[in-house]
Amino acid sequence: MLYFSSGTKTAFCAILIALLGRVAFAQDPQTKEAKGLPPRATPGDYQASAKAGEITVAAEFKGHSVPTAEGVFTTEDFVAVEIGLFGPSGAPVKVSHDDFSLRVNGKKTPTPAQPYAAVFKSLKDPEWIPPNAAEAKGSKTSINGGGGDGSKPALAKMPVELERAMDQKVRKVALPEGDRNFPEAGLIFIEYRGKESGIRSLELIYSGSAGKATLTLQP
Repeated sequence: MLYFSSGTKTAFCAILIALLGRVAFAQDPQTKEAKGLPPRATPGDYQASAKAGEITVAAEFKGHSVPTAEGVFTTEDFVAVEIGLFGPSGAPVKVSHDDFSLRVNGKKTPTPAQPYAAVFKSLKDPEWIPPNAAEAKGSKTSINGGGGDGSKPALAKMPVELERAMDQKVRKVALPEGDRNFPEAGLIFIEYRGKESGIRSLELIYSGSAGKATLTLQP
């Protein structure tokens, strides 16, 4: 049996409490939450930028791609725009997706940005291959080809747990809302089902609590 002096016991207990505290910190789900999309160093690092009152709005068009820290997803129903907001530190400004809209090909009425959850239904992971993809691709479609009724088997649906993980990753890179200190960054989503090749011009319009600005983006 080992014996410790009172001073040694006190030191040992302090070390043990510190170690247990670190373990609890690591296991706390709130502390493990990954950070969202980090702002770039300056507004000039984006495709375009413009002043709106005391802040600078910067942006870059991402098309049907949805970049995250763990990979790039796609959506056929929306396009994404990466937003960077810069301004005086210690002066919070209210931020919302409702502050933004996108004018495509000079359309008279710009299309408003949607809540990030709206993109979930059309979200896809190009890296995920359905387990029956080869079977569906190799199925005979001709009535006389010996393939039964000639219909292809439906592709397997992505498991729910993978869909939830994908949604969570997009949630983290969406533009944070509410009263925010700058710099801040994130993605906004605008409904657009056309091909990117059909886009000739883009104007991002900001109209929020800080003021108004229009940015010309590159398709």
